[in-house]
Amino acid sequence: MIAYLDLPSGISGDMLLGCLVDGGWPLAALRATVEQLGLPPGSWQVAAKTVMRGPLRATLVSVDVVEGDRHRHLHDICALIELSGLPPAVQARAIAVFLRLAQAEAAVHGTTVEEVHFHEVGALDAIIDITGVCMGLHALGVDQLYASSVPLGEGWTMTQHGRLPLPAPATLALLAAVEAPTRPAPGPGELVTPTGAALLAELAEFRQPRMQLQRIGQGTGQKDFAWPNVARLWLGEPLASGGLVQIETNIDDMNPELYGDVSQSLFDAGALDVWTTPIQMKKGRPGVLLSVLAPAACETALADILLRETTTLGVRVHPVSRHEAQRTFATVATAYGPVQVKIKWVEGAPVGAKPEYDDCVRVARSHKVPLRLVYEAAQAAAHHELLGEGAAR
Repeated sequence: MIAYLDLPSGISGDMLLGCLVDGGWPLAALRATVEQLGLPPGSWQVAAKTVMRGPLRATLVSVDVVEGDRHRHLHDICALIELSGLPPAVQARAIAVFLRLAQAEAAVHGTTVEEVHFHEVGALDAIIDITGVCMGLHALGVDQLYASSVPLGEGWTMTQHGRLPLPAPATLALLAAVEAPTRPAPGPGELVTPTGAALLAELAEFRQPRMQLQRIGQGTGQKDFAWPNVARLWLGEPLASGGLVQIETNIDDMNPELYGDVSQSLFDAGALDVWTTPIQMKKGRPGVLLSVLAPAACETALADILLRETTTLGVRVHPVSRHEAQRTFATVATAYGPVQVKIKWVEGAPVGAKPEYDDCVRVARSHKVPLRLVYEAAQAAAHHELLGEGAAR
């Protein structure tokens, strides 16, 4: 199963828990997860209820904790999780989320990961949120989580560090670390918390997958904005990517010697065709339009090659369709030996034949004759043996 997080109003730990419970993960299972952390009796309480956010129904999961002003280091949180009875995969994911939080906090406050004191993000409710989300995804059988772009609002928030601008510095650091796509929020306020950002950064891939929808889990947080403050978790099965895409980019600052190797990398990764077109770019500079035709399933891998192996800063992707003639292969006899040819069919009839270039090169070299002679001999044999006199060329 896969899941897609649609984020019209951002995300927090409790919003994602609400999505999971609304999507079919029993509240009792969430409570059992927290119990496995071995927390002091009476120090926490988890509840869920249905609420309205504007015209929309959503599940609100409330995590209430009774704990003093305790600040934890990363090793304290890791020890707590490692001593739990949670599955190893869940422990590893939860610890990875907290490691991202520690790295972001260290970068923001100019300290080291080991010295970071977790305040809000290290509080007991954040531990419950993060371990609960990791366990909920595991329990629902979600193999891959995807997410939409992230809406970021402006304003200010009060923290243990004092008054900070929004988005919170740790939130920005977490999203920047994974180059997350962002967009303007529908209004001011903290729509994405550091806990929510850490969960996205560690667990999600930022794109919308092709999927067969089965159910939707709709969660909300404690805040009620002028718009429906909800997140939606789409649950379903992946669909095989169909169709074709054309991926292209304009380049005016790359050594021409590199195009051959890039093209081969693209073909090796599944491209059906790769070509270049001379273009004129800004400031009158000559440039190259590098284009790739490929199955949609290869889009991510091919775009990654273009971004990594060329000087471009971005690529464009367009869905395309095409009409194909049926193709078969046959071998024809020539004075130089057998040569493979490709036959083109339209509506059940052969309409053309073309010698295979590599096969002609092999035969020409073995007989030490010009390639042109082998190619012409194979072409004539194909028309005579396979198409017959008067066949369409």
